[in-house]
Amino acid sequence: MEEWWQSTFPQGRQLLSIEDATGEGIHIAYGEKGEGPPLFLIHGIASWSYSWRHTIHHLANHFRVICVDAKGCGYSDKPLMPELPGHQVIELIRIIQGLCHEPAFIAAESLGALTTLAAVQTHPHLVRKLIIINAPIFPRRLPSLGMQLMAHLPIQVVRWVDQWGWAKRLAQLILFIVEKARAQVVFDPSQITASEVYGITYPQIYIPGTFTKLVEDLQLAARELDRLVQGLPNLITDIQLRLPEITCPVLILWGDHDRWFPVEDGYELQRRLPNSRLNLLPNCGHDAIGDQPELISQAICEFLLLAEEPPL
Repeated sequence: MEEWWQSTFPQGRQLLSIEDATGEGIHIAYGEKGEGPPLFLIHGIASWSYSWRHTIHHLANHFRVICVDAKGCGYSDKPLMPELPGHQVIELIRIIQGLCHEPAFIAAESLGALTTLAAVQTHPHLVRKLIIINAPIFPRRLPSLGMQLMAHLPIQVVRWVDQWGWAKRLAQLILFIVEKARAQVVFDPSQITASEVYGITYPQIYIPGTFTKLVEDLQLAARELDRLVQGLPNLITDIQLRLPEITCPVLILWGDHDRWFPVEDGYELQRRLPNSRLNLLPNCGHDAIGDQPELISQAICEFLLLAEEPPL
């Protein structure tokens, strides 16, 4: 998929050096396109920059689009050290600080949206306006059976499978499973194509360490969800309680047929964010930027280009 970076971004795939949550130096893969105010595009779990493929060119007509792969995803580094709870928040803050020297716009989907909310709560000066898409802000469980099963895999076995390249040998089976799983996150499964399944799944199959990091993050998420259900201290509740602290303008976009996180969660998120509004996306599942990229691009541009009202 190296050709995708080259055909999408003028400078192709670039690398940013940061320290991750453990203090280890790593490289973050990213691409840039366009000029104007900086706009970060943040993907969700089991994904990478490719998920924004249908929106980048349109948005780059108005903004300096910065599309990043989170640590452990896509073409970013996958260090061997075990991950810390909430590592994504720390690393997102450092990515923004490393690539931008002014308050930025941020558009984020799914787990990337939850991570972004947490980052803005601790570093509000980094963001100017925020777009949140189908955020797992009031989760009950991991949203799919596949995720639940992966969260219980022995991590040593996962590392062994990754190390010995079994994913490549089972590529056709994995692609078949992912194609069936995508039916849960799109409005119309008949529109799923083999090329998009290949692109979305490419890092898990062909880039060593990606599958291990995915399982590690799912296991961290499962532990936080268990603590949430048991009423124990957890990162999700912390984010929920601090939502009123986010005072920048926020646009919430939610697929009207999101089977993972119901529309009611979007309304509750809008109620808790003091300077927000909610737009429902018609005929749209959880993968909103894949289902309705034109509507997403239009909504982002209208919201970000709207003149900001002076503070009271």
